[in-house]
Amino acid sequence: MVDSLWIIHPAAMGAVLISLVCAAMARDLLYSIICLATGSVLLGGIFFLYSSPFAGVVEISVGAGLVTALLATGISLTRRDGDETG
Repeated sequence: MVDSLWIIHPAAMGAVLISLVCAAMARDLLYSIICLATGSVLLGGIFFLYSSPFAGVVEISVGAGLVTALLATGISLTRRDGDETG
């Protein structure tokens, strides 16, 4: 496992970086949330690669789960500029 880590680490970090750049550049907020959750899951996987399962579980559950749910709820409760209700 340690011998192949030099190949897996740059690929995983590149995937996290691409996911987070996608989150920053997305025009739709829902796509941005999905990219952010993907980046959190990938980062949690990197923690597992470095034998830190507690940090990996916390990152996946809080970063990908809780934050994604809170952001999606916040988006669903706000109105867009074109919405004229009431």
